[in-house]
Formats: sequence, C-alpha cells, structure tokens
Amino acid sequence: MNPHSPHQPTTPPTPMAPTAWIPPSETELLLHEAGLRGDVDAQIRVLAGAELYIPTSRAEIDADPDWVYWRPHPDPAGRNCKPVLTRGMLPPWHPDMVFHGVSLKWIAEFDWTDPHQLLAVNIGTPAQLLLPSTPPHRAHWLRCFAEHDTPSRNRLLAIRHGALHGPLAYGLACGVHLAVGNGVPWNEVGSVCRDYLKERALLRDTWGVTDHPTWRHQLDFLLKARNSPYEPDFALRVREVLRMRLGGELPSPDLWRETAAGHLHDNGQGHDAIKSMEELVRRILRYEARFRADGLLPPDGRVSTTVAYDYGRAVNLARWGLSARYCAPPEAEQAIVYAGALSKSAYHSWESFSAGYALGRVLRFDEEEYGTFYEQNVTAHRLLTEHEGSPWRNIPWR
Repeated sequence: MNPHSPHQPTTPPTPMAPTAWIPPSETELLLHEAGLRGDVDAQIRVLAGAELYIPTSRAEIDADPDWVYWRPHPDPAGRNCKPVLTRGMLPPWHPDMVFHGVSLKWIAEFDWTDPHQLLAVNIGTPAQLLLPSTPPHRAHWLRCFAEHDTPSRNRLLAIRHGALHGPLAYGLACGVHLAVGNGVPWNEVGSVCRDYLKERALLRDTWGVTDHPTWRHQLDFLLKARNSPYEPDFALRVREVLRMRLGGELPSPDLWRETAAGHLHDNGQGHDAIKSMEELVRRILRYEARFRADGLLPPDGRVSTTVAYDYGRAVNLARWGLSARYCAPPEAEQAIVYAGALSKSAYHSWESFSAGYALGRVLRFDEEEYGTFYEQNVTAHRLLTEHEGSPWRNIPWR
C-alpha cells in the first residue's frame, strides 16, 4: 500500500503541551507572580512604580494635546473597563496609534464617573489585573504610589522580545548610556521610548526637531560626528600623532599642549582660541586621571576619540524619532545598526567606547564639577561592565 495514500490509517498526533508564557519584562513578571498568589496589594505596589500607557489615536492627540482620550473597553467577560498597558505589553509600532504615559497617581486622581467601572491592566493577557475604581480603592492606590513609586532611572532594563544579538542589538548597546539614565529598556525599538507628547516636546525644545526632515538632519550630524565641538577630538588626534612619532610612547603633557596650541597658532587662530586649547588639554588630562581612579579607564588608559558621544546619541535619537512618529522602524533600525558599525571602527572594546562617550559628555556639560553628568557616566559604566545581564557582557565587541 502506498504509504502516502489518503486511505492509509494514521496515528492521531500527540497534543502539544501549552507553551509557558514568558513575561516580557520584570513588571509583567511581578504582576503575574503576585496574581498567581492572589496578592492584589503586591500587584498595586508593582503598578505604583511602573510605566503605564493609554493607547490613543495619533490624529486625536495631535488635534488636542491637552486632552487624554481614555475610552472604556470591555474585558473578555464583557465588564466595563478603562484599559492601560504596561510597557512590555505594548503592541507593535504603528504610525497612527500612540500612547499617553501615565502613573498610578494620575489614574487614581482621574474623574471616574462610573463607580462600577474597572481599571483593567493588560486586558486578556497572563499579566491581566482588574481593579475596582471606587473612591476607597483609589485612595489606596494613592497611598501605594506615595510609598512605592520607585523611578527606574540608572537601572539596566531590557525587554525579552527586544533585540539581544546581532547588528541591531550591537547598535542599541552603543546607546545604552542614555537608556540607563532615562530608565528605558536598552534593547527596544518599538511603540514607545518615552511618552509620545513628551518625546515630541523634548525633541522640539532640545534638538529643534519638529518633523522628519529636521530629525534626519540632526541624526546625520550625529552619525558624521559633527554635533559635538571639534576641539576635543582635534586635541586627542594631536596626542595620537605625537605618540606614533615617538614610537608608541605618550608625549609629555607640555609637548602635547604646546603642539596642539601651536597648530592653532600656525592656522591663524587668535589668542583666546590658543589659550582655550591649552586649557582643554589640561582638562582632558584631569578627567582621564579621574576616569582611572573611578574605573572608567585602566591604570595606563587614555581616550583616543570622543566620537562615541555622538554615535551613542545617534542611537537614541533614532529611537526618539520612532517614538515621536517622525520615522518608521526600518529607517530607525538602519541608523542604529550604522551607528554600531561606526562605533566598532573607532574603538577596540566596550570599555574604550564607554570612556570616549563619557569624556565627550563631561567636556561638553560637566565643567569639572564632577556632578550629575559625571556621576551618570560612572553609574552606567559600572552597571554595563559588571552586570551579568549587560549587553556588554553578552555581545562581543568584535
């Protein structure tokens, strides 16, 4: 008998075991575990420190940015709910769907006109949570928020369904300093980086970005390493040229400073520019000494270029533009991958990239105060070099 005959008796297939649900982030994991225990208070405490999002039409929010469109939506059982999502449960990026970022405090203070309406977190998922919205319940939410609101800044966060390997993950890992500082997952290129309106406001006020052309203009400047002042990299190149001429031996500070200043003098620069260059060399030396003391550089380390600062910000500007709907995923991802490739060609390790990024940032903003701008670099560097879940520990530089 033909073994492939449709009349041949066959053994029924063995039913496959259901696939275990994998929470996309720590927030959903904690909600799910607390739900299995029946611990609603623990779930509310998780929400108190979580990012929560209300989906809305981009056309509506653009037409009236001051109004939050929060429409009811039934749960699978048909109950009247107001839906919110945690970050890990956001749907894929769509040009016409955006999100209001809200807190549990904002939700508790919302004008709940229907006392029977439920707050529905992650409707229809294993991380679902339905909460009554009566005044006593909302008062409890406010107390929990006051006690458990824990900002996620200066933490290394990741999304399980985000990029973890390959060129896209590599590029995202080059932008991880700002991801740590902003408290967003390092490996996500999706619907939200930050709240849609906040994203647009920050891009407008900080970068002058208001549409795709202005976003692309700023992105290209970063990818060409032309956003930061040219003087730091000029000074560092002078030191590298001198080192090669000296057979690999570093020039003395005096020789480096005099040579850099002499180049400016020979090119017709004025007294102020020459003095500024001399002081810049001194500042670089002082920062490098501090970097060595704080572990950003090895005992004999130095910074060869600060282009990491522009490349790292290019990764984030790509993510912000996507979140603000100034570009689509393919363009953002292409820019991120390219920024990663540029970084790889400019440095020899994650640690050297990090030191270059840190120097570029502090020279521009810190003014040798060793304040917030400096401390953020140290915190991020230590997290990224020591945390076992860090992309720098799991993605080879080359």
